[in-house]
Amino acid sequence: MQIRQLIFQLSQTRVVSNRLILETCRHFFKEPRNHTQIFEWVAEHLHENRRTIFWQRLNQPMETSMKYVTLTEPLYPEKLRQIYNPPAILYYQGQIELLKTPMVAIVGARRCSHYSDQIVQSLVPTLVKQTITTVSGLAQGADACCHRETLFNQGMTVAVLGNSLDYAYPTDNRILQQTIQRLGLVISEYPVNTPPRRFQFPQRNRIIAGLCDTLVVTQARQKSGSLITAELALQENRNVWAAPGPINDPLSVGCNQLIAAGAQPYLNAHDLVLELKNNKKI
Repeated sequence: MQIRQLIFQLSQTRVVSNRLILETCRHFFKEPRNHTQIFEWVAEHLHENRRTIFWQRLNQPMETSMKYVTLTEPLYPEKLRQIYNPPAILYYQGQIELLKTPMVAIVGARRCSHYSDQIVQSLVPTLVKQTITTVSGLAQGADACCHRETLFNQGMTVAVLGNSLDYAYPTDNRILQQTIQRLGLVISEYPVNTPPRRFQFPQRNRIIAGLCDTLVVTQARQKSGSLITAELALQENRNVWAAPGPINDPLSVGCNQLIAAGAQPYLNAHDLVLELKNNKKI
């Protein structure tokens, strides 16, 4: 059995965690076995109440229409391969080659203010001129603004979902998601029929942090998904920029804390692009 097919089949069961898929791949390379032995090994490492579901779904017809790339293939981005717990598989719609381009991630509060929109509108046109791809999570607020502004400036953008590609979440972004599928790239580590669940979005954030060379936080509350993404980016040695804001604005508390902890204050697009050039990221 090819490793690509193995990863796909394990992912399609929706009961095998990403970490177990990665461990199975390592086990597969160390001790070559036939597919029955491999699946039995996986089943042994599943919780008892998941084993029956695993065998049932493994023997069902698989969804074969979705495009995907696995960790072992050349199209898989090297930056993402090097992070902790890299996704074993990425399902995609759109231009997969964008994963090999320089990327800047832009994230922020879902219920952001006009200030966040101004930051995105000041940054994205400059990134597009430098042929830098933007990446975000297709959430409401700053994420959607990042994708829309990139498309408006005829640039390339990548949306990372916290659910499978057959779901549009939030539903208000359905048309935006379809547009990115056509003009940019939409990716997810989740197989079809995986609805949005709260715990999946922090997992999604590690992909955003792993793909980018630099991450910009426009606004963030003290405890937010944007801060989780920033912390993950710092752990992976990505450069993190945060837009400073009033000390009495709850939407700026997270950004101000990031700056106090050593993140670079985002003041203008020129400085950010200059740093990317100095670090030979573009």
